[in-house]
Amino acid sequence: MWRATDPGLSESDRARLVRELMAARRAVGAALRAEDAEAEKAARAKVHAAKVGLGERGPVWWDDGAPDYNRKLIENTPYAN
Repeated sequence: MWRATDPGLSESDRARLVRELMAARRAVGAALRAEDAEAEKAARAKVHAAKVGLGERGPVWWDDGAPDYNRKLIENTPYAN
């Protein structure tokens, strides 16, 4: 399951973080093509930072007490059929 972007982010912050995320993903691809492990590691760290900023990773952004099922297989959640 994937966590949604924090709806409390301003549109300008969300847009900036999405641009950073896309640039970081392009950098991962470039590093993989260049077989540059250090550049790949740095680019993946930037992907992670952007996702945390967007609320897709890290601490939960909601406050209704619902558990975080992020990074769980669907069959291990209440959403399983």
